[in-house]
Amino acid sequence: MSIRKLADVAGVSNPYLSQIERGLRRPSAEILQQVADALRISVESLYVRAGFLRDEDHRPGGVIEAIAHDPVLSDEQKRALTDVYRSFVDSSLAAHAAIEPGEIEHTVVEHGD
Repeated sequence: MSIRKLADVAGVSNPYLSQIERGLRRPSAEILQQVADALRISVESLYVRAGFLRDEDHRPGGVIEAIAHDPVLSDEQKRALTDVYRSFVDSSLAAHAAIEPGEIEHTVVEHGD
């Protein structure tokens, strides 16, 4: 997927996305979420692929799995807890992945159109 197509799908301007790619801008958590959604990957995967996290550093599966298999919770409660947990994780990752100008040389897109 080209930068132009990614910008269009993510709802971000092409020049702004190019500036992020070149390390001239620091994207907000919301913009990173939009880019991840456009690429059809999780924000966590985006951070791993961008080099901000090692794959081993982030393993939310244990918590999500525990919620999914809790016999006391209803399906609605499980969905709500999972959504809240993921939003906290995404916020925390965004706060810890301080993107400084010049830190990112490029982004590798492995999937897409």
